[in-house]
Amino acid sequence: MSTRILIVEDEFVVANSLRLLLRKAGYTVSGIATSAEQAYENLQRDKHDLVLLDIRLNGSESGIDLARKLKAENIAFVYLSANSSQKILEEAKKTEPYGFLVKPFREKDLLVALDIAVYLHKNKLESKWQQEALLEKQLLEISQEDSDGKQTFLKIARALRPFIPFDLIVCETRPLSGSDYGYLRVGFDEYQFIGKEELQTISGLKSDALSTMQENSDIAPSVATYYNGVTTDAAPVTPMQTIWLNTFSLESYLVCPVALSNGSWVHYSFYSRRPALYTQSHLAALTHFGSGLTSVTEKLVRSVPSFTSTMPLSADRQQEKAEDHQGTVSEFKRIIGNHPLLLAALDLVTQVAPYKTSVLLLGESGTGKESIAQAIHSLSARRDGPFIKVNCAAIPASLIESELFGHEKGAFTGAIEKRKGKFEQAHEGTLFLDEIGEMPLDMQVQLLRVLQEKEIDPVGSKSPRKVDVRIVAATNRNLEREVAEGRFRLDLYYRLNVFPITLPPLRERKSDIQALAVYFANRFCNEFKKNFNGLSAAMIAELQAYSWPGNIRELENVLERSVILNDGQSELELKQSLLGTADRAAGKAEIETLGDVRRIQQETEREYLISVLKKTNGLIRGANGAAELLKIKPTTLEARLAKLGIQRGDLGN
Repeated sequence: MSTRILIVEDEFVVANSLRLLLRKAGYTVSGIATSAEQAYENLQRDKHDLVLLDIRLNGSESGIDLARKLKAENIAFVYLSANSSQKILEEAKKTEPYGFLVKPFREKDLLVALDIAVYLHKNKLESKWQQEALLEKQLLEISQEDSDGKQTFLKIARALRPFIPFDLIVCETRPLSGSDYGYLRVGFDEYQFIGKEELQTISGLKSDALSTMQENSDIAPSVATYYNGVTTDAAPVTPMQTIWLNTFSLESYLVCPVALSNGSWVHYSFYSRRPALYTQSHLAALTHFGSGLTSVTEKLVRSVPSFTSTMPLSADRQQEKAEDHQGTVSEFKRIIGNHPLLLAALDLVTQVAPYKTSVLLLGESGTGKESIAQAIHSLSARRDGPFIKVNCAAIPASLIESELFGHEKGAFTGAIEKRKGKFEQAHEGTLFLDEIGEMPLDMQVQLLRVLQEKEIDPVGSKSPRKVDVRIVAATNRNLEREVAEGRFRLDLYYRLNVFPITLPPLRERKSDIQALAVYFANRFCNEFKKNFNGLSAAMIAELQAYSWPGNIRELENVLERSVILNDGQSELELKQSLLGTADRAAGKAEIETLGDVRRIQQETEREYLISVLKKTNGLIRGANGAAELLKIKPTTLEARLAKLGIQRGDLGN
């Protein structure tokens, strides 16, 4: 049966031309609509596999408005637009389209875009079905296991996390039958139990006050999401929800009620530190798993609660190590940190790794894209196959074809023997194309063909060769901007962008800096055979105050330099201030005079001293004072403060 396509286009000539082209290519045109409203009526009436969608339409709604509805109903769509400005591309990207065609387009462009869209949608559906089947199986197994309520809830949380991300998950039973309790995510696969006693300690509330809040926190038996102070329905935010939000600095939540056979309700509340995280797709997932979730929840409320005794976090972790999650955790052992943005990226890695889906890693230089690519390979069914790395920016344009696809003996001057290219070397494994945004346009065409046909043409060869390769690509460039400015092919972008994962810059996950610094310091001390005596408080303060334009790679270099200069007898110190140097270098004219150098040095020193004084609340002398942190005499520090004109007003308090 051919693919059924709905055309949404308000220009009759364009719509009719599309209909003729599609029919000629073997597609079934199931309808033409001139507005978003008419298209939606058509979608409600008939079944369509894919929608060709103009962005600017007749009526009050745009193509992007309609795309949001298509996404919610899991219908594939490809945009049509008269321009490909960065602004339009960014707006379109938010709806996660399956392609983007710029008018006027060639017949070949249309057919390639549709081919990619069908491929993407099929791939997405297969992955979704496999994941859903796995979750159904996990929920059934949990409902049949003999475990107490605490461990049952932890297993439920783990099973749901790939579908409903969270930083905190809370279980609430109404009518009230005991304390509300939850698990706080403190690492990739590490959770801290939060019962009544733990919540009292962290929030500072007394037992009676907390009990009163629980009694006055009746939750409506309906799904609700929360962001920016309001919920999606009329249900008010309860006192207990406010406590959870404020105590753990959470920004949004999703509440899912589960009705039990005894007439009571259990509410699963998913909280996140990311704003506006929960969408219609999360609600749809919970609805889809309703029966499995009900069954396992019945088991949960029948379990012996054992929530009154506090299990230490370390014991929780020991118990978790006995389960099947340890293989996943071990693949992330070189990825240090537990910031929510990093954990969200790792969650995506575990979801996509088992499949052959192409992955596009996005993020600034030095954010660890190669480590993530290696983890995707190690967690996949191809883990025993080769993992081949290619830096597209490091290969001369004249050699990149031979490097990727190989060559025959005598194919060109200097080709004294036959050589396999990176694609052939990666057969039945993973090929990591780093800095894909640097690839020349002519090579982008050849790469697209390889991805579509799954075969290569070595230089000088008379016949193509089949290859079985999983692609993980990475770039620090804004590919939407590159497409808009004609430096990157739109069809290749959509072929690679099947499953994008964005890695956060280090300045957005500063809570991980100390753990990373200790990790690198230990590594280099072992390498250079020096004792590691810790990091000085002043060094930690400066590392956390710096903006890290070079991200983790820059931090690694700083720690290596500090270990080399350290005597092995004392704490590590920074021998040269980091603050402000890179920020000033970016976007400023070249420094030409000695006066400029001295001025920048003074400004850097001034900012550093102010940051230290802020940490000591302006205290200079005595225990935990700034002079002690800096390991200098108070009189020396006071003289420097006076010379640099630093006063209490500069501290902001």
